[in-house]
Amino acid sequence: MANVKLNIIYYSSTGTNYQLAQWAAEGAKEIGAEVKILKVPELAPAAAIESNPAWKAHVEATKDVPEVTLDDLVEADALIFSIPTRYGNMPGQMKQFLDTTGGLWFQGKLANKVVSAMSSAGNPHGGQEATILNFYTMMYHWGAIIAAPGYTDQVTFTAGGNPYGTSVTTGQDGMKEDVKDAVKHQAKRTVTVAGWVKQGL
Repeated sequence: MANVKLNIIYYSSTGTNYQLAQWAAEGAKEIGAEVKILKVPELAPAAAIESNPAWKAHVEATKDVPEVTLDDLVEADALIFSIPTRYGNMPGQMKQFLDTTGGLWFQGKLANKVVSAMSSAGNPHGGQEATILNFYTMMYHWGAIIAAPGYTDQVTFTAGGNPYGTSVTTGQDGMKEDVKDAVKHQAKRTVTVAGWVKQGL
């Protein structure tokens, strides 16, 4: 799958979705993809970030991660999005960025992008599946090709069984499920599908 360009775009307040993005990058690189990890701009007020030590620490730790631009969408063959759930939907930071893509959509520059998504929440039924499905609704408008993991590998079951995209439950002591292999499989599947599309198969 050499020459497949995968851009992994995430939003993370305390680090979970950044970690998922890093595992996805590992998986994609293992099969030869060219990978970039990019974050969406933070919109929360500084006072909110300062009031949460974990949030503040994560912002500082990732200050050198580049912010995504519209050009990053255009250049990519495949896109993986990693987002926490907010009431069963994507966080405002991700929505705000995606709301700026109307011009690209109108020009047809987002059609046929191979897309996959991952999510996290604070409890097992906190909206992870709804978040991913709601996210894909926007991708259908793009004309994107969704590369969900489905049940194409046993790791999906051991990671919690979400066929729409890897999801994880988080708490004060970190992730509750072991999802690293599932994330890597999802990334490899996304890159593989993008390779097929790029080759016209």
